Amino acid sequence: MGATGGFPIDLVLFGMVAAFLVLRLRSILGRRTGFERPPQPLRPPGLAPVGPVIEAKAEPVAPVTKRPLPDPASPTGLALGRIHGADQSFDPARFLDGAEKAFRLIVAAFAAGDRTTLRNLLSDDTYAAFESAIAAREAVGHVQVSEIRGMENVAVEGAELRGSTASVTVRFVSDQLSLTRDNAGHPVLGTDAVTEITDLWTFERDLSSRDPTWRLVSARSA
Repeated sequence: MGATGGFPIDLVLFGMVAAFLVLRLRSILGRRTGFERPPQPLRPPGLAPVGPVIEAKAEPVAPVTKRPLPDPASPTGLALGRIHGADQSFDPARFLDGAEKAFRLIVAAFAAGDRTTLRNLLSDDTYAAFESAIAAREAVGHVQVSEIRGMENVAVEGAELRGSTASVTVRFVSDQLSLTRDNAGHPVLGTDAVTEITDLWTFERDLSSRDPTWRLVSARSA
């Protein structure tokens, strides 16, 4: 072991490396996008879910890719700039990454009837509409099948800042398998073929609030 004046240099080097790794992990794990999924309650092992088995899953998100953003001089680009001016932590590229994760979570949660996840990611009015659809489906014993097989495009479609309330509309173009089956397993809505679907979802957040979550306030097909 090398030493200078009787002090072990190797220990100094190991300490520097350890400090670097701790700081690096903290910088990665400490980031928040406002779209994080809330902690989920633990399910005791060995308990089967009540009701029909829901065939829904969120596919893993692909590595972050560079997405084109609106021209800063365009109306949407100027609105994004105003949102950033009101909230310095807002970054359109990181927002799109979080929006895609929220899209996948919400699609899977709606199919699974996961009201807890939906409650935390939707506005009150939007949640009421989703919950009503889930309840109607459960009442007749239908099963929703939703799988996102690929994400073709995620882009900012529009943005607005009204007072402290910011809203951003995102266009999602995805390849999905989406259908509803009756309690005998027969399709009653949709198709078992993978179909390209375009959705326009609007997320909203009160920038004056300490809550970082952008909640879905509108969802429609294009």
